[in-house]
Amino acid sequence: MRWVETTLFWAGFPIGTPIETLLNRTIWTPLFFKNKSDYVKNVIPKESLNKIWKMTMAMMNRNDINKTRFDLECSPYGGKMNVIPESNTPFPHRKGNLFLIQYAFSWIDEGNNVSFNNIKKLRKLYDGMTPYVSKDPRECFLNYRDLDIGSNRSNETSFDDAKIYGRKYFKDNYTRLTKVKASVDPNNFFKYEQSIPPIK
Repeated sequence: MRWVETTLFWAGFPIGTPIETLLNRTIWTPLFFKNKSDYVKNVIPKESLNKIWKMTMAMMNRNDINKTRFDLECSPYGGKMNVIPESNTPFPHRKGNLFLIQYAFSWIDEGNNVSFNNIKKLRKLYDGMTPYVSKDPRECFLNYRDLDIGSNRSNETSFDDAKIYGRKYFKDNYTRLTKVKASVDPNNFFKYEQSIPPIK
């Protein structure tokens, strides 16, 4: 597959879609999705990989093969990033991680029931992965936003509420980032469901 063809693939078009489709500016079928992520620190035994494969295959329904798509992407870590201390940048997921997993589930059918059922399947797989991934905290990659791991309960973000997801994204850097937020945005003007609050 050429790079230009991957742009169609990642946008949810069927394999073999002509690249000229990219020139069409009309809105294509809406695409709904849910992402989750994990970090793996220890080798997963072969028997467990078979179990994970079965859990993954259970998510897919052959009747919906053209309507749903699930990707379990593993991005290897290590090398130079292991040398950089966790506290040097906000991104702490360095030494000790073998790879990052992104669970990406997408579908084209509309409706609350469809979304509810697909998200339920993804959460079940995520729960099934618990023995094989990081713990205390169960780390997540910030770019794969996941409101399941915690979010603001109101328009104001408290340090303790945000710490639930903040430690998963930033580990021990979370507290330092709340101090940075206090110096650049003390009134918390820039905020969203998982923003870092300014420490008071």
